Amino acid sequence: MIIMLAGFLAVIVQSVLLHGGISVIFNNSADGGRLNLWDFDPSPLRRHTFWTIIIGSTFIWTSMYGINQAQVQRYMSCKTLLHAKLSLYINLVSLWAILLSSVFCGLCLYSFYKNCDPWTAKMVSAQDQLMPYLVMDILGDYPGIPGLFVAAAYSGTLSTVSSSVNALAAVTVADLIRPYFSLSEQTLSWASKGLGVFYGVVCIGLAALASLMGGLLQTTISIVGTIGGPLLGLFSLGILFPSANSKGGLAGLISGLVVSLWICVGAQIYHPLPENIRPLPLHTHGCSVTTDENDSMNWTSYSTQASYVTSAEQDKAVDRPLLADYWYSLSYMYFCPMGTLVCIVIGQTVSLFSGGRTLKLEPGLTLTKEDLTCYKIYKILKQKRPQEMQPDLTWLWRKRNLAEPTLHFVMWSWISQKFRHTKLLHRTFFVVFELIFYVRTSSCQLSPFIPSISRLVYLSDLYYCS
Repeated sequence: MIIMLAGFLAVIVQSVLLHGGISVIFNNSADGGRLNLWDFDPSPLRRHTFWTIIIGSTFIWTSMYGINQAQVQRYMSCKTLLHAKLSLYINLVSLWAILLSSVFCGLCLYSFYKNCDPWTAKMVSAQDQLMPYLVMDILGDYPGIPGLFVAAAYSGTLSTVSSSVNALAAVTVADLIRPYFSLSEQTLSWASKGLGVFYGVVCIGLAALASLMGGLLQTTISIVGTIGGPLLGLFSLGILFPSANSKGGLAGLISGLVVSLWICVGAQIYHPLPENIRPLPLHTHGCSVTTDENDSMNWTSYSTQASYVTSAEQDKAVDRPLLADYWYSLSYMYFCPMGTLVCIVIGQTVSLFSGGRTLKLEPGLTLTKEDLTCYKIYKILKQKRPQEMQPDLTWLWRKRNLAEPTLHFVMWSWISQKFRHTKLLHRTFFVVFELIFYVRTSSCQLSPFIPSISRLVYLSDLYYCS
């Protein structure tokens, strides 16, 4: 983490120094439309809006930190549940720092190349090469600093890949090999190492395949959402619904995976239309790079926005199915929620029709209200409430809206003094006065305190008249 933050900070500090302040970077980003945080368009076809980020990110991060084997393996290595929670809180702070640093690096990137976009000007071949291009552009004169950024990028990648490969090998040995084969511990150890090499090769192959799917971030979120969404639905089905059984869980998991893969593969074949992506403009009128003499393009005199001629625009001339403009154009942030919801709905439906209603579970296997943080807060407040709500007569009588109880006490004291030697008349005045006062205060907000006040007055008068 320290190496990653060091690489980000090197880019941020140098960019701020070259621009002359942080405010310049924010102003340039705001003028270019890069700080549009309040786009409340509810259309699920829009790639990035307030709702796609909030809803999609909630499901994605829940699947990554709640059911991911690599994360759960870390939780299980902690001594106690408290240590696991503390590790999550520390990770939360670190994650915020890295995310904020990466976002600000993106703002620095735009502010530096707002008039000459290297990708549109063909200085780089892919958008993922923009940040390394910026590093070499502003930090190339400082020996070792570009290498620090490369080390930061590789450290973040290798730490994730190594833990994932180790988790895959451990799960395969523990769940698929050990229960069905009688092997020694040494043999299982060699099998785990061999599986680690195998899964490493698979990861390299998948990385090569992912390079053909577009931007790195979108590809990662699409794959995580496609696989993690149905798994999150399976765990949620077992935690939230007591009637869920194995048949429903299997049916829901398969259905969620099929739907998620259907959308993901369809989105790669039929790319979303530009009106759904709504790319922001990129300019090249500030570029001073000229091409070869045989090329008619001269960036010095060329000024335009990014053309973004995608395969989707080319597909307009070709027959696009109806699903391509709606179903396949769903924002990639919704792949995970879609898989989760399909798994829960199908799984619960199948469970209800396959004997799930008569299923008896052991206590503690499903989520109850006692497990909710809000319910625990409610219980704490409820326990404190009786003590806090006990009437304090001295405090009550000082309030303006208790003028009648105060008058009641004064008048009743006067009656007690006046007729203290006539007990029958004293009791008669007491009953009549109490009835009149109770009727007048029956609609008062503090009427529950009236009987206690009356009893105190009555007992004091009895003692006084005895």
